[in-house]
Amino acid sequence: MSAGTGRTTWVIAVAALVTGALVAPASAVEGGGGRHGATQRALEQAVRDGVPGAVAQARDRAGSWNGTAGVGELGTGKERNAQDRYRIGSITKTFVATVLLQLEAEGRLDLDDSVERWLPGTVRGNGHDGRHITLRQLLNHTSGVYSYTSDPGYQAKIFGEGFLQHRYDTWAPEQLVDIAMRHRPYFAPGAGWRYSNTNYTLAGMVIEKVTSRSYESEIERRILRPLRLRATSVPSTDPKMPFPASRAYSPLTSDPGAEIRDVTELNPSLAGAGGGMISDSKDLQKFLRALLKGGLLPPEQQKALTTTVPIDPQQPAYRYGLGIQSTRLSCGKEVWGHGGGIHGSQSEVFATRNASHSLALNFNGDWAGNTGAVIEAEFCG
Repeated sequence: MSAGTGRTTWVIAVAALVTGALVAPASAVEGGGGRHGATQRALEQAVRDGVPGAVAQARDRAGSWNGTAGVGELGTGKERNAQDRYRIGSITKTFVATVLLQLEAEGRLDLDDSVERWLPGTVRGNGHDGRHITLRQLLNHTSGVYSYTSDPGYQAKIFGEGFLQHRYDTWAPEQLVDIAMRHRPYFAPGAGWRYSNTNYTLAGMVIEKVTSRSYESEIERRILRPLRLRATSVPSTDPKMPFPASRAYSPLTSDPGAEIRDVTELNPSLAGAGGGMISDSKDLQKFLRALLKGGLLPPEQQKALTTTVPIDPQQPAYRYGLGIQSTRLSCGKEVWGHGGGIHGSQSEVFATRNASHSLALNFNGDWAGNTGAVIEAEFCG
């Protein structure tokens, strides 16, 4: 599920989101509610809870359904567009993991290789040691590597008022890893589970070392072009959003009385291989469906993708594979996918294991709403 309040960004969590107080106008539905009436009502509830606008698309054996609620731009009343492109945050991790699995299938690396083999000397310091961390542990978040997004100095520049001054800064992946290395690891490699954006920064660096091409170009070459995901991009350092897109909003603070800021433009290198991509609901579902059906990986790597570890022993409904999460919903159904939060944007894409039923959604505010309620409504409602 999408994480926290968005101010911790491009992360996942199993807890519900905090709700807010900003109310947006009523909803619009394309194609009627029908079987998806509960999903539409969940979108409308998110708007009542404070999200400026929400958009979702579902696909099942009966076809596609689009639902929207609220506005895409505060102050103008412009409604959200079912074709909106949006920042997908940590859903980027599923694309990155897929590329590494493809490279393993080609015999160019092994997921049980050490990080040190591919990035010598990079993961060292304060107890970190890349000689004892595998690529697999990066992908399933069992490495113990500290997440640079938890560093107070980084947070001051990126998550609070400092964002307004630093939103266009370019961050090299080596900079982000260096920030993480200033801290102790969370635990010894393989001794626990802890979400860390540094894991996927390192994964992106491994892709470049193995292929001599950037992770961005490998995602484009291996996934976006073959699947014809024309609304999906890996913008690297470009702060602009492609058309069509709604504006994205954040208070940049936990203060409930704070001014809501337009945070649409940002340099995505602040998230990089851990969360820098842009897509839309149609493309996200097309990608996830192809992945779950085995259209992007051979059987051995497909099995590795969906081999999961527990996220929290106290919450057995949630497990994590290689860049993909499995969730057991309240009605007993199991769905697979990933969530992603980044400034002003909360996104989700989930599907049944056989990919016969899928959902992608986005909220254009990061301080309110419960994306998990929309997922529950679609698959259980």
